Amino acid sequence: MTTGIKSGEHGVGAMGGDGGHRPLVIVGPTASGKSALALELARRARSRTETVGPPELVSVDSMQVYRDMDIGTAKPTAPEQAEIPHHLIDLVEPAERFTVVDYADNFSSAMADIARRGAVPLLVGGTGLYLRAVVDGLTPPPEFTDIATELESEAAAISVAAPAPDGLTVCGGTADSAAIRQAAEGRAPGAAVLHQRLAELDPVAASRMEPTNLRRIVRALSVCLGTGQPFSSFGPGLQTYPEVPFRLVGIDVDRDTLDERIAERYRQQMDKGFLGEVRGLGEAPLSRTAAQALGYKELRAHLAGECTLVEALDVAAARTRKFARRQQRWFARDPRIMWIPSGSTAEMADRVQQLEA
Repeated sequence: MTTGIKSGEHGVGAMGGDGGHRPLVIVGPTASGKSALALELARRARSRTETVGPPELVSVDSMQVYRDMDIGTAKPTAPEQAEIPHHLIDLVEPAERFTVVDYADNFSSAMADIARRGAVPLLVGGTGLYLRAVVDGLTPPPEFTDIATELESEAAAISVAAPAPDGLTVCGGTADSAAIRQAAEGRAPGAAVLHQRLAELDPVAASRMEPTNLRRIVRALSVCLGTGQPFSSFGPGLQTYPEVPFRLVGIDVDRDTLDERIAERYRQQMDKGFLGEVRGLGEAPLSRTAAQALGYKELRAHLAGECTLVEALDVAAARTRKFARRQQRWFARDPRIMWIPSGSTAEMADRVQQLEA
């Protein structure tokens, strides 16, 4: 797997100073303002006559690849996409399987297209694994979909059987609703059981992930069972941070501010028609990844009559806050990221340009 770009090619000097002629990457948790920041940097770059090449934005988001999932994934609007070229958005249908390998392949093609036009790539997103795959050129272990599906079903069955604490509203009795309920509680009994099994087979891998992170646990455990080898044995993995031909900038936002932004984002998304968007997806099953999209799972549960709209939104916000915490911890481990404090879009853009001057 390659990044499709070599060190020194098509740098992001246009985003500020000379930038070392390395593409700029904007990262941060959900609702931190990274998309608005990237768009502002691209606009500023296009207004500069000394620009090396016109900027084009490259999404590093595992949910924005799905068509018809626009409002809930906070995709750039049609006018924004018309103003600045965007890549790796709307690649597949929500029911289609899409993996980090698929993303890396599409990333390579996009970067090659950008290079042929003499343009400047500007990466932006919060999907840490996708970012590491393309920035570090990591090749993930093989996937074992059947095993993963069985593990997820096992975890779901345990979750359904788990009782809810007194006073907690339960959105129905399905596996999905149980997972939703446990996200609000901060519990994940099914994930905890699988995490313990992973600890027995690969204690190193288990120590590197939270016992509530079902997706990562299932991924690691399915590889252990499918290959007969520890998940942690596949290459140097995510624990090393070599020098790369990219400049990484992260948005540092405090938790209280981030929580307020998450709540406000849901209010705005509902005003824009988020519920109608979810209804438009119908009742057909989504892919394993798309089904985890924040807010979609909870609103589908509401439309299925498993909980009220208020309950669904409360749980969606709770799950989003927990997801944002995981993103913050993920990016905080990367010593290559240069951090700027959260602020207005203009203030953050100024700081990025100062970093690159």
